[in-house]
Amino acid sequence: MTDFVIQPAERVKRLPPYLFGRINALKLEKRRQDIDVIDLGMGNPMDGAPKAVVDKLCEAARDPRNHRYSMSKGVYNLRREMAAKYARKWNVQLDPETEVLACLGSKEGFSHMCLAMLGPGDTAIVADPAFPIHIYGVALAGGNVISVPLGNDQKFLDSIALVCEHLFPRPKLLILNYPHNPTAMTVDEGFFETVVALAKRFNLAVISDFAYGETCFDGYTAPSFLSAKGAKDVGVEFTTLSKPYNMAGFRIGFVAGNKDMVGALATIKGYYDYGIFQAIQIASIIAMREGDGFIKEQNQLYQTRRDVVCDALQRIGWQTDLPRASMFVWTRFPPEYSGGKGSIDYAMDLLNYANVAIAPGRAFGENGEYCMRIALVENENRLRQAIRNISRFNQAKPVSGQKRRAKKST
Repeated sequence: MTDFVIQPAERVKRLPPYLFGRINALKLEKRRQDIDVIDLGMGNPMDGAPKAVVDKLCEAARDPRNHRYSMSKGVYNLRREMAAKYARKWNVQLDPETEVLACLGSKEGFSHMCLAMLGPGDTAIVADPAFPIHIYGVALAGGNVISVPLGNDQKFLDSIALVCEHLFPRPKLLILNYPHNPTAMTVDEGFFETVVALAKRFNLAVISDFAYGETCFDGYTAPSFLSAKGAKDVGVEFTTLSKPYNMAGFRIGFVAGNKDMVGALATIKGYYDYGIFQAIQIASIIAMREGDGFIKEQNQLYQTRRDVVCDALQRIGWQTDLPRASMFVWTRFPPEYSGGKGSIDYAMDLLNYANVAIAPGRAFGENGEYCMRIALVENENRLRQAIRNISRFNQAKPVSGQKRRAKKST
């Protein structure tokens, strides 16, 4: 009898082991033991979606007409509402029919956009550190990634130009993400005008991930890539309802901009799916139409949590700046606290001995080493407790395993 061996596709073999896997496995093990883990590892909002959205979802879900297949690119009224939102918030005019498409969350849309734009031999430029799908979406499409150190200034753009000048064939795609995940780095008005000029100079298509574009603090307003003159000539932008409206589980996002790129994604999605559950699409229209006040309140909540976390981290000696956007704090820990270990092993120790789950910076790229990403998803008391647990561990004091108990996020 011969051994039967199943070989996955080469694209699967190109993917490295999932660096969050060890942390997730230990977190699950602890929870099975009924140990209370303070989970700040993922940008997964624990606060609820707006009541009006939930009410509309329930109403629409009861209508049998919404139980049928929808449209893979989203119903027209939903796309029209997103176009109206871009006009209202960023003074960007979009054609709902050809320049807006709904996705099963922006992550799905981004990955399939890479499939629509890239193939074997094609190259994308991605900053380091980066949200993992920005790298592995390219890899899954058969493309190659050229990493440049993350920045938000002319030096960063000059590094991109240098790659374009010396790489042959030239890169096909530039992937940007501001406000940035994981570092929360932001850009100001004018940055994207230079990006557009760079893209036109090197015939470089642009994808802007704007997932945290509405999660801003201290009066800062994140500029949209599409608001730059000529941006629609060279690229697209992805947005999501997950973060601003606490609708992560609804799985709904958008791509907007260059009609050729949007059209290419529409072609791919036409083969892959029949669209988002129509009740969710209808509820999402209500979110965008009536949710500006909700976003403002949620941002104030995140800003307060940000202040609590940054103050506590600075007190225990971690190098931490106040981010002006996103739902994360990016912080550098003193090397002596980890006993010489890198961020992944240190994060494992914090989970194992301090009962706190945070994301190791190395999971986002080489330039993330010795940093941590902390998600502002818990209430203030739980955030303070998390930093106390970390501080006790750093001082070689054991943290007792607390049993889990229901906690209401405030």
